[in-house]
Amino acid sequence: MAIFEGAGVALVTPFKANGDVNYDKLEEILEEQIAGGTDAIVICGTTGEASTMSPEEHLSVIKYGCEVVKGRIPVVAGTGSNCTREAVYMSQKAEEAGADGVLLVTPYYNKATQNGLIAHFTTIAEAIKIPALLYHIPGRTGVTMKPETIVSLCKNVPNIVGVKEASGNFSSIATMMNMADGCIDVYSGNDDQIVPLLSMGGKGVISVLSNVAPKQTHDICQKFFDGDVKGSLQMQLDAIPLISALFSEVNPIPVKAAMNMMGKEVGPLRLPLTEMEDAHKEVLKQAMKSYGIL
Repeated sequence: MAIFEGAGVALVTPFKANGDVNYDKLEEILEEQIAGGTDAIVICGTTGEASTMSPEEHLSVIKYGCEVVKGRIPVVAGTGSNCTREAVYMSQKAEEAGADGVLLVTPYYNKATQNGLIAHFTTIAEAIKIPALLYHIPGRTGVTMKPETIVSLCKNVPNIVGVKEASGNFSSIATMMNMADGCIDVYSGNDDQIVPLLSMGGKGVISVLSNVAPKQTHDICQKFFDGDVKGSLQMQLDAIPLISALFSEVNPIPVKAAMNMMGKEVGPLRLPLTEMEDAHKEVLKQAMKSYGIL
């Protein structure tokens, strides 16, 4: 059974002006997501700026998120690393903290062969009991997982259950789905490709858009599941200008700017990310107004 179906939010991490994690604000945005119909919380991923957190902060945010959510919807914790030992440790601690699953990015910088990827992910998954999702985002990591690698992991490692697909390569995804014979839960990692991926048998999306439009993102998926493919597609298309604006600079720069425009006060970014350029911010503001969220 899938960890979740529908829209999981790739949650931002709110910071105070001094750069510390703002736990009060984190609780507030978690409650807003649940109230907005989000189907799962994906915490400490790319959008959550986990790469700039210390291990102690990273685990503290996961633990706090699980405590706030209290099992109302699944919490999936980003625990991947380019160091297998670190990913094992973080995944075990996330399991102890109450996470319902982990999200494991492909090893970046040092990279790995396809055999190395299989060994890396197998080692992590075998160290925990909760389900794991692979995270395929070659644009950030420089690592491409072949379809047969993903299929092999999902078929041979019981608790590797699926993949967040952010490659945008639908030919490769189609090949993977053909080879998988239903053994892989696939989630779109790109908000502009939710409906196309659902049409190929996907389970949903892990979404940046959900931070500012949780109900709409949930509804794109739910309409599709309910058989209203035309309505789902129209919602997908209606969101494209906003999605484009949310990715006009490196994620999560625009989505944090958007949330601050909405009065959510999620604070600054951590270096090396910097505040959004004024020209892009104006385009984002207009897209938010057109979409009806500002």
